[in-house]
Amino acid sequence: MDLKSGYPFWAVRNGLMHAFPPLEKDLNCEVLVVGGGISGALIADELCAHGHDVALIEQRDIGWGSTAASTALLQYEIDTHLIDLAQRYGEDAAVLAYQACAEAIPAICEVAAPFRDVDCHRMASLYYASKRGHQAVLAEECALRAKHGFDVRWLDSEAVQAEYGIRAPGAILSALAARIDPYRLTYRLLMRLHTRGCGVYDRTVLDTLTPTPRGVTATTLGGARIRARHVVLATGYAGQRWLKPSVARNRSSYAFITDPIHPDLLGPLRETMAWESARPYLYLRSTGDNRLLIGGEDDAIDVPARRDRRVESKTVTLLKKTAKLFPHLPLQPAFSWGGTFAETHDGLPFFGPHPQWGPRVLFAMAYGGNGITYSMIGAGLLRAGIERRRHPLAELFGFGRLR
Repeated sequence: MDLKSGYPFWAVRNGLMHAFPPLEKDLNCEVLVVGGGISGALIADELCAHGHDVALIEQRDIGWGSTAASTALLQYEIDTHLIDLAQRYGEDAAVLAYQACAEAIPAICEVAAPFRDVDCHRMASLYYASKRGHQAVLAEECALRAKHGFDVRWLDSEAVQAEYGIRAPGAILSALAARIDPYRLTYRLLMRLHTRGCGVYDRTVLDTLTPTPRGVTATTLGGARIRARHVVLATGYAGQRWLKPSVARNRSSYAFITDPIHPDLLGPLRETMAWESARPYLYLRSTGDNRLLIGGEDDAIDVPARRDRRVESKTVTLLKKTAKLFPHLPLQPAFSWGGTFAETHDGLPFFGPHPQWGPRVLFAMAYGGNGITYSMIGAGLLRAGIERRRHPLAELFGFGRLR
């Protein structure tokens, strides 16, 4: 199924950075990672860095699925408020999830540090109230985050207007966020792994999985057989096809990126990403070459042809909303696109085994608005499981919470 439409900026900007070979012969490894997007790359990198024998396969070219359509806002802020997670799972569990996301942002920056061309840059995050009725909820959210040590500041309407030029009843300003080029980081990580002797294969389609008590045998449509002790399915929303129960719903999101804007006009937006409390929400952030990447207008469409037809009209809507916020900015769209993603009922991801497949088939479902942050967490969580170590988030981020 096509994951995106239009012209995603990352793929246009970077092109096909490297051609990996398809897998054409049988293979043995300790861990087979299925999926060559940012999630698969982070997981494979984590495992290889700690001495595991890893191979990775991708059915398309590397990075050409959801990663190419990602807007890559790296936030610790989950789509579900901390106060709402606390009501559902208890305050301790909710804070643990938020803290893990906060720790994941510098961890991603550390992974990206050797690569000078992936536009990894620390930013702040402005979460503003779309309506006056949202102000009290956001103020309560800000207070709970501050209680647990998150670096946040409440801005009243005058401060939001003075500091960012946005007319809003109030906002949470978080000091911790970042941006990145996810497509380029994916290639850089997998090219490095390939150079170090890890098998990376694209245009290789997984056909069947046969788990046993000691391992898993995977076969490809090309007839290659892969014997592994563990298989990690990091295939984005397409991972749901391997599960009988539905664990998430598919949606589409839309985005466009502007031509470069003079830094003086961008002002504080150069260093601060912004998003609103309405659902679906408008969000925006800058790039290293002073463009604005603007997204939102999510809908329940997951049929590629229908999504494709909406890209132009969604871009117009996003453009109008952003121009109303920042009438002084020259918002000339350079590229626009749509992409399909998945979201769970509580905004949390799924990492780990599912009873349908047993303990050796592991899922990496980094679903939600901050999927890259989740993927960084999931890399460590899955490694802990493979190494038979306990991880504090294994239960909260596992399928057991569905019971």
